[in-house]
Amino acid sequence: MRRLKLIALASAATAVTSAAHAAAPATTWAYAAKTGVGASYEAYVDGAYKPSGPTGAVSKVWFSIADGVLTETMYGLIHEAQVKQMRIAVQTSTGLAVEGADTTAKTEYLHVDAAGRPLSPAYKITTTDRQGRFVIEKRIFADPDRDSLFVRVTVRALKGAVTPTLVLEPHMANTGGGDTGAASTTALTAFEGRAHLSLKGAKPFAKASASALQDGEPLAGLKVTTSSAKGAIVLTAGLPAVAKEETFDLAIGFGPDAKVADASASATLKTGYAEVLARFNGEGARVGWEDYLTSLTELPRLREASEDGGKLVQASALMLKVQEDRTHAGALIASLSNPWGDTVDATQSSTGYKAVWPRDFYQCAMALAALGDRETPLAAFHYLPTVQVGPKTPGNTGAGGWFLQKAHVDGTPEWVGVQLDQTAMPIMLGWKLWKLGWLPDAELKAYYGRMLKPAADFLVKGGKVGLGWNSATITPPFTQQERWEEQGGYSPSTTAAVIAGLVVAGDIAEAAGDGALAALYRQTADAYSAKVEARMVTTKGSFGDGHYYLRLNSDQDPNNKSPVEARNGQAAVPEDKMLDAGFLELVRYGVRRADDPAIVASLPKIDDQAMEDLYRVRYDFTFPGVPGTFPGWRRYGVDGYGEDVATGANYGAGGQMRPGQRGRVWPIFTGERGHYELALAGLSGKPDAAAVKTIRDTYVRAMELFANDGLLIPEQVWDGVGAASPHGYTRGEGTDSATPLAWSHAEYVKLLRSVSDGQVWDSYAPVKARFARP
Repeated sequence: MRRLKLIALASAATAVTSAAHAAAPATTWAYAAKTGVGASYEAYVDGAYKPSGPTGAVSKVWFSIADGVLTETMYGLIHEAQVKQMRIAVQTSTGLAVEGADTTAKTEYLHVDAAGRPLSPAYKITTTDRQGRFVIEKRIFADPDRDSLFVRVTVRALKGAVTPTLVLEPHMANTGGGDTGAASTTALTAFEGRAHLSLKGAKPFAKASASALQDGEPLAGLKVTTSSAKGAIVLTAGLPAVAKEETFDLAIGFGPDAKVADASASATLKTGYAEVLARFNGEGARVGWEDYLTSLTELPRLREASEDGGKLVQASALMLKVQEDRTHAGALIASLSNPWGDTVDATQSSTGYKAVWPRDFYQCAMALAALGDRETPLAAFHYLPTVQVGPKTPGNTGAGGWFLQKAHVDGTPEWVGVQLDQTAMPIMLGWKLWKLGWLPDAELKAYYGRMLKPAADFLVKGGKVGLGWNSATITPPFTQQERWEEQGGYSPSTTAAVIAGLVVAGDIAEAAGDGALAALYRQTADAYSAKVEARMVTTKGSFGDGHYYLRLNSDQDPNNKSPVEARNGQAAVPEDKMLDAGFLELVRYGVRRADDPAIVASLPKIDDQAMEDLYRVRYDFTFPGVPGTFPGWRRYGVDGYGEDVATGANYGAGGQMRPGQRGRVWPIFTGERGHYELALAGLSGKPDAAAVKTIRDTYVRAMELFANDGLLIPEQVWDGVGAASPHGYTRGEGTDSATPLAWSHAEYVKLLRSVSDGQVWDSYAPVKARFARP
């Protein structure tokens, strides 16, 4: 989200000094605007993934779909991509056409209920030639009993015979180079280290080839007849000519060696399309995705709270569960995508968003709890020590208790900035699960000593960090990085989480018999709360009447107009000229009332659509055939985390920051505002029906409209400012940033739960009782 260090991770070989002469990386990832992501449903065994459960062997394969083609496909850990993409090139009587560049695409779910709501993340992808010469239908899903993927391809020739060829670009071991590949009419194979792949058909291929990637152009491999290649490679498999319509069944098997990968693909094909799909879906006595959806006790009433008949919330439930690792139970990632992947260097291993951020993680766990999933949030809570810094963290020589900024699902540190909200949220999650009755007292007490007390202690006293590059001394509530990971200072959103975390830590400490620390945690929360306005509300700002919350203040004076740090290609501006709606988290968690004067005074500035685009935060949208306008908000004014306004180039293309980069509208803020409006409507008791209807018609509906045809909600949607990128975005459509963003789906689910309950789902009663009394 965000993410400053994406560029720092690019190889030095791709760094450039001039935007005009930026060289393309040797290999890249795929387009990040996914319309489908999937994996099999695997049941826990005692809160872990083991082969002895009702779903049998644990499949560790995830796939994604974008622009009508299969894109990043992972095997092993959830971030370990083995495939960049697989397309079909079609020779027609009038020339060659390739999926993506020469086709339009439609994404549908294969398995739906009577109301059209998805019952599993199995997809039917239809690509149609722009010149009307052919249609290709692909049906894609994982084999829940093996490390393999099933792909059924149906080719329809519309204007004479066509000859299709599979074009597979392996990225074994999560890199675009270092692969060894071979091709025969029996199979296409590739490997690097202990990651092996085998693509097989139910019938032999007509021809096959393996070649080195030439000048970044995989289609050059269509002219090659060699049977082996090394480095960055392309594998092709010719399918028989199609006069009218033909169907081809394919499987991609993975394994630690060639024999296992080949056996996986062969077994999937032998089991056959109908049975593998039925097992994936959980049809009849089989255990699969239908069973997971049935287990979600709150899903029926959340469907009722939706505006689309429950389609998006059912898809959201699938998306949140899909994006969990199947080795480390409860490890919830941010997104199965590499943002702006089609211009991001793939010669070096990169997780993209396929990693754990405790903040995104918290949102997902809370949304799953809101759905009535009792198991995954508990597994998530039990997982959290894996990413908490302490004596066992490799390389740590400093203070512990805080949680890693970003980590691989196995706990390997990736980024090591300190973000205090990410230290508070695990405490908040534990309290919530305890109060729901899902986390037993004995377990809570055990985790108090093991994890929650060290976290709360860090929120009180901070300390000197000693991990990787980071040797800063943290003095809460001043955070080294706020929730967008780009600035240090006093942040309203971060402080809201810190105060809430400390108050509920007081409850937990008291339950654990630690009265002295319970008092300390609550007193510290009181002290932080007492200085919120003095530190973060300006009365001499440049906008409106000058009275509003700052996005961030780097010192104790919110009126001195000190500059924020330059980030994402944007120049530094005075702190009073950078607005965001993070102060609404103070209301969400119960630190301030919805009618608090500083909160109310800040809203008109956030909502001012007459403001210059550089500083403007709110943008309203209209959608064809849908009456009304629907609100959206950027992360903050002067945000540079997005496409270039002049050229439409991707964020950080060529490894360089540019002053024209612009962050766009994020759907999560529509959900956050909906939560605020619900809190406001409920100040005097249960919100009335009219108020709830307005929230549903405005904020719930807006989030549904921001979703794409695969029912995936993006990180960012196009706001219409500047060039619309080579992808030709329309307003309100997701950009190439990252789709699906798990947090976007989580916010939508939580908004439905809040609307259904008539109160904010992730508000904290003891916080509200302490600070937000009438």
